[in-house]
Amino acid sequence: MPAKRPPVPLSRERIIEAALHIADGQGLRRLTMRRLGDALQVEAMAIYHHLPRGKEALMDALAEHVTTVAVEPSGAASWQEVARAWARAARTALLDHPGVLALALTKPPRGTALMAIRDQTEQLAEAGLDDAARAVRTLRAFVMGSVAVEIQRSGWAAGPDGDEEDALPLPEPGPAALSGPGGAEPAEEAVDAFERGLEAVLRGLAPA
Repeated sequence: MPAKRPPVPLSRERIIEAALHIADGQGLRRLTMRRLGDALQVEAMAIYHHLPRGKEALMDALAEHVTTVAVEPSGAASWQEVARAWARAARTALLDHPGVLALALTKPPRGTALMAIRDQTEQLAEAGLDDAARAVRTLRAFVMGSVAVEIQRSGWAAGPDGDEEDALPLPEPGPAALSGPGGAEPAEEAVDAFERGLEAVLRGLAPA
C-alpha cells in the first residue's frame, strides 16, 4: 500500500493564493474564512495563526499582493520609459486578479506595495523627472481607474442574470481574459485604449 503523501504545510503564501482563487472565481463577497478553510482543507481557526487579525488581515494581504510590482529599467531609460514600464506592470498585476480590485482601490498601500511605490518614485527621479512623487500618484490613479473600467467592460463581474454576487470565473488570468461574455471589449482594444491614455498622462507630466 503506497504511503500517504504528507499534507502541504499551511503558510501565508498558500492562504493568499487560495483566497485569490476564490475571489477571482466567485467574487470577493463569497470569500469567507470558512470557505477559505475548506479550500485549504484546514479548520478556519488555523488561518488565524498566520493572519492573527483574521478577515481584516486577509483583505490587507490581498490588496498588498496585487499592488506590489517590481520593475528594473535599463540604465539609459528615460523617465517616460520608466513610467510606461511601471504602469504596464501595475495594469497586468491588477488584471491578473480582478476579484480583489475593490481592495486595491480602497486599501492604502502597505508593506511591499509601499516599498514598490518608493522604488518607482526613486527610479523616476533618477531618470530626470523633477516631481516624481506627484507623477507616481497620477500614474497610480490612471492605472487603477483604467483597469476598473476595463474589468467593468469585460463582463467579468456579472453572472448570467447580471448578479454581481455570482461572478463568473475567468477563462485565463491576465489581460487576455478580458474578452468575456455579452459583447465585451476585445483585449486588443482594451490595450490600445490603455496605451493612448498612458501617453496622454505622460504628456501631462512632462515639464513645461
